[in-house]
Amino acid sequence: MDDVSSLLHLPITGALHSFHALSMEEARFLLTGLFEVSAEEARAEEARAEEARAEEARAETALTRRAYVRLGWVRDIYETRCQVRQWIVAAHAYLLQLVGCTLFANKSATYVHLVHLDAFRDLAQSGGYAWGVAALVHMYDQLDEASRTTTRQLVGYLTLL
Repeated sequence: MDDVSSLLHLPITGALHSFHALSMEEARFLLTGLFEVSAEEARAEEARAEEARAEEARAETALTRRAYVRLGWVRDIYETRCQVRQWIVAAHAYLLQLVGCTLFANKSATYVHLVHLDAFRDLAQSGGYAWGVAALVHMYDQLDEASRTTTRQLVGYLTLL
């Protein structure tokens, strides 16, 4: 744990976030709520915009067939939200892409699991999580998988090795 703290400057003390598996509906709810995913940005048509957000979230999770989204799509959300100065939504997208590419990288190198987005639901609270512990647990899980004879790749935040 001291190595994680020294190398990554991530907190190793604090609350532990329970990264429980998300259903497709929970994943879509997170996307519509935190990314404000929609084709229309007009607030006057809130009911119609809510349905559009739900449809875009449905389309993205249907594409991956699980509670994953494409990193390129997350980057697009970030860029469009920055252009219209929706900083909180842009922060959610940025943080999801950051952890999806570094701490919780997977073999696809294309997708990120939405369970990590749940940790950023409340940005004020997310800084109090023991991110170093979560990163180390993820790396050990990936090392366990890599030790199997059928596995040909090692993923995770390899800086910790």
